[in-house]
Amino acid sequence: MTRLRRGSTPVGRSCRSGGSASSKTASPDWKTILARAGPELFPPEVVVTVKALACEPSTAGPLARWSTSELAAAAQRSGLVASISGSTIWRWLDADAIRPWFHRSWIFPRDPDLACKAGRILDLYERVWEAQPLGVDEFVISADEKTSIQARRRCHPTLPTQPGAVSKVEHEYERAGAWAYLAALDVHHARLFGRCERTTGIAPFGRLVKQVMTAPPYRDARRVFWVVDNGSSHRGARAVERLQGEYPNLVLVHGPIHASWLNQIEIYFSIVQRKVLTPNDFRSLADVEHRLLAFQRHYEALAQPFEWTFTRRDLARLLAKLPDSVAA
Repeated sequence: MTRLRRGSTPVGRSCRSGGSASSKTASPDWKTILARAGPELFPPEVVVTVKALACEPSTAGPLARWSTSELAAAAQRSGLVASISGSTIWRWLDADAIRPWFHRSWIFPRDPDLACKAGRILDLYERVWEAQPLGVDEFVISADEKTSIQARRRCHPTLPTQPGAVSKVEHEYERAGAWAYLAALDVHHARLFGRCERTTGIAPFGRLVKQVMTAPPYRDARRVFWVVDNGSSHRGARAVERLQGEYPNLVLVHGPIHASWLNQIEIYFSIVQRKVLTPNDFRSLADVEHRLLAFQRHYEALAQPFEWTFTRRDLARLLAKLPDSVAA
């Protein structure tokens, strides 16, 4: 049990006469709880009820999320307790790692073939295809587009870092155009290919594919597996026919819908965002292109393959947590 702060009142709301205002209106269950409460203790039923309240959506009222002080106020309004502090509730919730004031944004998986499509990609990352190990002359490419990379021309020059002062980047800017950065990563050898295009589409993506597939060792490889998402540049059976018709040794592998986290090129894009594009302070599109391609060469000279540890076994555990309609 959790002890009350000194001077606080146990379960029950006191009325002006000194009696329990809640005792007359509380349900029989709460009367039982009140009877079992010691003079200095909250009964376990109160702790459990507060934790359950914290796990319920708060959107029935004006709040988007609970805080400990708001949970304390709700517990008091309901007659559950006469007085309780937010810090007491915080200790209760912390014991079970319940944090209703935090949230994560995510996309609920809706692809009925999630397990099959994701499993094929995870196999490729372990250099396996259809239960057979890949040969030394077979490669896995992860590719995608990073769209709308703007050149933001700041209205005042950026001030450099100085002793006691961080760099200052002007808030206002003029737009000087935008690139789409198309990139392909050799998953097991950390080789990078990339290009800047005015827009995405079948033709720009085709130029990226040509950039890779006409270069050794991919030109003469037995098979080159391309892991891609379901974007319009390379979606569906038509993309398979188009690309494999042009490059017979290319095998296009589509990931599940809304599962870009399976595509390793997204890891590289996150590095580009942090190290190249933030803060965004470019005079022109030419400056953006120069820095993107210069960083690509710099990164490739130093990089090692990503240590991908998520396997089919991890996927099975993840799917086991989802409703049967998704995991099936």
